[in-house]
Amino acid sequence: MTKPDREAAGFWDAADWEAVKKQGDDAIKRWIDGRLEGTSVTVVLIGAETSHREWVRYEIQRSYDKGNRIVGIYIHNLKDQNGDTDKKGDIDFGEIDGHDFEDICQIYDWVNDSGYENLGEWIEREHLIASRPDLEPPLVRSASRTGCIR
Repeated sequence: MTKPDREAAGFWDAADWEAVKKQGDDAIKRWIDGRLEGTSVTVVLIGAETSHREWVRYEIQRSYDKGNRIVGIYIHNLKDQNGDTDKKGDIDFGEIDGHDFEDICQIYDWVNDSGYENLGEWIEREHLIASRPDLEPPLVRSASRTGCIR
């Protein structure tokens, strides 16, 4: 979201996702698990329909299982090509090991919390916590909501 080159930013082409979906549920799970390898932070972009997407909860659960820190980012205030915004997305992804989503992550608003300028800091902060849980995490400069399991 902050790099002009989608591949450098870690994004994948929608055609790749369609090809994986055609291979069935086990292939999707392997693909998601593979994409999580070598990660310590998972970012969940929360749009109007995110909580209803079939594989989002699986990715959140797998991220939590492997010890990833999770960052949720509301994107409803982003304007589309017509200048319109969407309704705020629901964060009811079901329980993740007995916890609600907002209890296992740090949640920001892309527009209100200046995501373009701060995304790197948010991810770095969570990576630091994941890699050095014995350290006190640095303070967050701009967050609309905080709440993480330590």
